[in-house]
Amino acid sequence: MPYELYYWDGIQGRGEFVRLALEEAGAKYIDKCRSSTGTQSMMEFLKGSHGHDQMPFAPPFLKDGELVISHVANILLYLAPKLGLVPDDEKSRLIANGLQLTITDFVAEVHDTHHPISTGDYYEDQKNEAKARSAAFIKDRLPKFLGYFERMLAGDPAPNGFIVGNGLTYVDLSLFQVIEGLHYAFPNAMKALEKDYPRLSSLRDSVAKRTSIAAYLNSERRLPFSESGIFRHYPELDCGD
Repeated sequence: MPYELYYWDGIQGRGEFVRLALEEAGAKYIDKCRSSTGTQSMMEFLKGSHGHDQMPFAPPFLKDGELVISHVANILLYLAPKLGLVPDDEKSRLIANGLQLTITDFVAEVHDTHHPISTGDYYEDQKNEAKARSAAFIKDRLPKFLGYFERMLAGDPAPNGFIVGNGLTYVDLSLFQVIEGLHYAFPNAMKALEKDYPRLSSLRDSVAKRTSIAAYLNSERRLPFSESGIFRHYPELDCGD
């Protein structure tokens, strides 16, 4: 049976990190909420209609047979061994999971640049606060996270273009998505910063050229970035000039 991915229709969001892993591996999956009844089915899970042990807090979540797995890092921890996207040894899997959890923190901070006060209010209701939050993010937090991942790509064993082990893992795919999203949201800031992170730039380029990923990026399955997702481009927040 194909995997079933549940995430809000019409946006990449956090669901995209799972989609990239499934697409790279050529796994069969159904993006449930892109069907006419998918959102209703997702809401039934969120309300506990399928039992409280199968009630995620929020999407994305993945259904594999009778098993329901929530949270991006948790889903990828489950999927990666099945998809061949993580080394076999326990140490590498734990390192990969730790890196993915750091990406989770990074993505949360990206989101908070445009919604620093409340996710329940519109961006327009918190623009001044968003400007201050974005300026601090670009000045301090963006280099901190990018610098960490750049150092991880340069670590021991000898650099090979990947962040864990000797081949591509789901963490590389997630880093690709983060760098793509940052270039969309903060093009000026990223243009000014990218020279300082050549390994991350190289990783972004190499992932985009992979056969399965390139096909996905050019398909209708790849939704565009937009001002409804995590990575949003508001020119007034892009203070990287």
